[in-house]
Amino acid sequence: MVNAPRSARHGALLVGTVAVLGLLTACGNGKDVHSNPPITASGTAAPATGTTQSPTSATSVPASASTGAVSSAPSKAAPSASGGGTTAAAASSRCHTSELSASVGRNDPGAGQENFPVVLTNRSGRTCTVRGYPGAAFESASGSQLGADPKRESGSPSTITLRPGQSAWAGLTFSNPGISGARTATPAALLVTPPDERDSLKVTWTGGAVPVSGNSSSVFLSVFSPGTAP
Repeated sequence: MVNAPRSARHGALLVGTVAVLGLLTACGNGKDVHSNPPITASGTAAPATGTTQSPTSATSVPASASTGAVSSAPSKAAPSASGGGTTAAAASSRCHTSELSASVGRNDPGAGQENFPVVLTNRSGRTCTVRGYPGAAFESASGSQLGADPKRESGSPSTITLRPGQSAWAGLTFSNPGISGARTATPAALLVTPPDERDSLKVTWTGGAVPVSGNSSSVFLSVFSPGTAP
């Protein structure tokens, strides 16, 4: 075997070294996506790291938080009732239609007016309250309403406590039709609705003719007072 000259062997070694270095350089300039960590985008989609807080929804942070102001939760408004001034506890003690009976007292006429007390009596086994005005309507034998709904007289409602068996009354008044000249009808019943209730109580009407249209045909109701009569 013939040995190559020393200078030729040295040149071949240099060429091999340069080739290896070029290959390593080319690999170093490229990105190896398998060895480098994945790149994450900024924003709410990025995973939280360290002590970074996770994003909070806009509805859970009050607008005043950016200014340092303290925001308090809104308070619940107390339910209202006719006549005003009642609390939630008073509303829960209200007498319901099913706990009451209704009656119409004796007429007490005077100065051309007919005056009837409309009485509600607590027939339940618990103490309850009434406050304000009753609802009322005259009804014919066929069940149709006679005349317009009664109007309310001015007055100051007060809460009346009714123990079992106790009563409260409200005045039902109208001008005597013989004096006012109003057209009349004779009701078969009076429907009475307790304050803040929807169901009515039917009372047989024995008070004779009532005004239903024409001059001075309005019927008026007063606020409840304790007892059964004026």
